[in-house]
Amino acid sequence: MKFIFSTNRQTSHGHLHQKQQQQQQQQALPCHGKNWPMGLLSQNIPTDVLVEVGEATFNLHKFMLVAKSNYIRKLILESNEPDLTRIDLSDIPGGPEIFEKAAKFCYGVNFEITVHNVAALRCAAEYLQMTDKYCDGNLAGRTEDFLSQVGLSSLSGALVVLKSCEDLLPMAEELNIVKRCVDLASAKACNEANFPSRSPPNWWTEELSILDVSSFQTIIAGMKSRGAKSLTLSSAIITYAERSLRDLMRDHSGNGIRSLDSDNSDARVRQRDLLESIVALMPAEKAVFPINFLCCLLRTAIFLRAAAGCKGELEKRVSAILEHVTVNDLLVLSITYNGARLFDLESVRRIVLGFVEKEKNVAVFNGGDFREVCSTAMLRVAKTVDAYLGEIATYSELSISKFNGIANLVPKAARKVDDDLYRAIDIYLKAHPNLDEIEREKACSVLDPLKLSHEARLHASQNKRLPVQIVLHALYYDQLKLRSGAEDTPNVPEAVTTRNQLQADVSLVKENDGPCALSS
Repeated sequence: MKFIFSTNRQTSHGHLHQKQQQQQQQQALPCHGKNWPMGLLSQNIPTDVLVEVGEATFNLHKFMLVAKSNYIRKLILESNEPDLTRIDLSDIPGGPEIFEKAAKFCYGVNFEITVHNVAALRCAAEYLQMTDKYCDGNLAGRTEDFLSQVGLSSLSGALVVLKSCEDLLPMAEELNIVKRCVDLASAKACNEANFPSRSPPNWWTEELSILDVSSFQTIIAGMKSRGAKSLTLSSAIITYAERSLRDLMRDHSGNGIRSLDSDNSDARVRQRDLLESIVALMPAEKAVFPINFLCCLLRTAIFLRAAAGCKGELEKRVSAILEHVTVNDLLVLSITYNGARLFDLESVRRIVLGFVEKEKNVAVFNGGDFREVCSTAMLRVAKTVDAYLGEIATYSELSISKFNGIANLVPKAARKVDDDLYRAIDIYLKAHPNLDEIEREKACSVLDPLKLSHEARLHASQNKRLPVQIVLHALYYDQLKLRSGAEDTPNVPEAVTTRNQLQADVSLVKENDGPCALSS
């Protein structure tokens, strides 16, 4: 989006472009290092003022600048020097590049106004007092015309202008450029969310991702004020997070990322501030974000050592929809980016605990007994947690207390059978071969042998990794069933009686040299 500035407003578009190209060839503004001489009207008139903008210097003519800039006129008039030959304009918005265009305007040289530079040109015009009040058709008026006719005519244009304003504060706010961009962009974003004008329908969320987080916040606030739905806002936030935290918002693919030099490196601090700002923008509704996205965001928060409040908010959101979680989602929270070691288990523990407490409260409210009957959601979560334990069991740094700490969170009634838990324990014992008998018994303490299927008990009876007590339970329980002719799965009263009998008998058997006594 651009137009070619020209002093001749009557020129047609095609002729204007041709004329502009000719003028650029014939009236090129020479730039020799840091000295930029400008003598276009007459090669015989020497320059009489040096304008400094940062490290750049421009050799110009006072009379050309004064004709358009009231600020420069006043500097010359109010100077204590009888003949001012040096002017410092290092504070001009946009720096040397924008001043060069303002100078071209003063000299009547054509140049392009685009959505990328119009805000800076407008601010520079204000700084230099190049207003229509001082001179008709001045730079301020020309940039305002472009803003209204081109820059603020589309969502994409408004966002590019808003992006450019991030380096022009507070003047861009004082000139109302920021507000106009935000108002138009938020209105058009809401309209696109409801009535997409092109494919893919969420193209507008990609457009928002170019913004700094502070500008993005203002757009989200503007959309909220216009009644945007939580799902609409969440769509924009998801895209923004995935773009702005691109290297961190990934699953445990094993590809890894380059670790930052230190926890307090500038890059990590910026990313942490960005993440916390994104979380603060989230709508109050807990279920509007996919659980995989929340888990990736939480893992990023853990990695960046975000504030406890930020991590706690994400944990609550994951816990609220935990019935939709997959093993991979939980692994995202638990394993480093390169998959080499365990990352964090406390978040998983708090998430599961929060879900179990919620289920318990619902059961109490409905007058049920949480210890005996569990919801379908709880049963699903229990199965996922056991499968998750099987995945993390291979890591050598996983302690028995942490393994059991997560396993014990699942209510007994949520496991119809303990086969998945048995599998996880077996994997753990295989990955930790140096455990003594007491430690292996502790690792198996979460397992209920009465709730193993016949196939699992058969496997357990031949499993040399298991402590003697568990092997005895498996063998002896099958012998009791064969003698009684009972079904494989006892009811609760029978299970309690059988468990007590097993405990007593196993203790006697262990005193008589373990499993060999069973054969007598």
